[in-house]
Amino acid sequence: MLGGSAIGETRITGLLEGEDVLATADAMRAFGADVCRDDDGTWRVVGRGVGGLREPAEVLDLGNSGTAVRLLMGLAGGHAFATTFSGDASLCRRPMNRIMSPLGEMGIQFTSREGGRLPITVTGPKTLLPVCYTLPVASAQVKSAVLLAGLNAPGKTTVIEPQPTRDHSELMLRHFGAEIIVEDQDDGSRQITLTGQPELEAADIVVPGDISSAAFPMVAALLVKGSKIRLSGVGINPLRAGLITTLQEMGALISIDNRQGGAGDQLADLMVTASMLKGVDVPARRAPSMIDEYPVLAVAAACANGTTRMNGLAELRVKESDRLAAVANGLTLAGVGVEETEDSLIVHGTGHPPKGGAMIEADLDHRIAMAFLVLGMVTDQPMMIDDGSPIDTSFPGFADLMNGLGGKMSSV
Repeated sequence: MLGGSAIGETRITGLLEGEDVLATADAMRAFGADVCRDDDGTWRVVGRGVGGLREPAEVLDLGNSGTAVRLLMGLAGGHAFATTFSGDASLCRRPMNRIMSPLGEMGIQFTSREGGRLPITVTGPKTLLPVCYTLPVASAQVKSAVLLAGLNAPGKTTVIEPQPTRDHSELMLRHFGAEIIVEDQDDGSRQITLTGQPELEAADIVVPGDISSAAFPMVAALLVKGSKIRLSGVGINPLRAGLITTLQEMGALISIDNRQGGAGDQLADLMVTASMLKGVDVPARRAPSMIDEYPVLAVAAACANGTTRMNGLAELRVKESDRLAAVANGLTLAGVGVEETEDSLIVHGTGHPPKGGAMIEADLDHRIAMAFLVLGMVTDQPMMIDDGSPIDTSFPGFADLMNGLGGKMSSV
């Protein structure tokens, strides 16, 4: 998205070629950016400059990617034309009101299905209004959407978040030359201010390994006796690496080696060794740094000795599925003691894997599917999922990679 909004050619290496990313690349082509992939896996994006995107000729289908559609609604809303977004059955169930509210304050108009659901047509004004917007709840997606819209607004656009969320957008904006100021407040909140209408310049990017993807082999290695693996070049941004902190508190043997930087972010190699885990209390304030990793953390908790309490999880109810309910139901079917509230999950581990033997309805949610497949690597009886196709959304080749490490995943 930023490469398409910059002047010049941006070269991207290490890109995760999941369906979400490929759908985003198609969308940027529809906006007029030149996006191509070389034979060596390098991606090249020739941008059109801030405010220079063109009106797409057709509806943009973002598949299953909530991140892509929310960020692109902000980017498209900074242009005085109409863009219609749609997606798969799962994405079309997800409400977009939390994005539409702040963007509406900037003068962007929306036409949507009931409840703020896709398909949605976004129409930008002739002159975008800069805003100072306080997020009702911590959300990196909402923050990023407002900042991307603010690129084409005169003056300064400010977002205040109640607690810090992942800051990849801020780091990348700065990497491309935007003037962006981040200030921590005395009350624990964070204020991000972007000066609008910059001339972004193309900047090469090395993409760190995705911690949300690495979470699955990481937890599998901790649970399967005798395991020891190295995960190379994984992003360890402090606002994104809450899972590592939590697993280490549970007794996980995870060492961090070869720390380095790239595009303003941080990455390192993770050495993971099978470990006896114990139950812990995971504070609500940590949720923004690991919100996508709770399903697989719950799998680790199911095999740990003692009770794990995870708090501040209301955001999980508005993901690709109601992940909080899906995790609780799946663990119960697998023989795990679970308590679910509106925004918390309590998992009673016994120090050994549960019996398993359950069929899990993944509800088109890739992370639910992968989490329970990981659980099946250690249960007494196999775990099954009803549909593995959504896994390609974020982790193409997941089963092959896990089988290459000694797993036994197969289609039936």
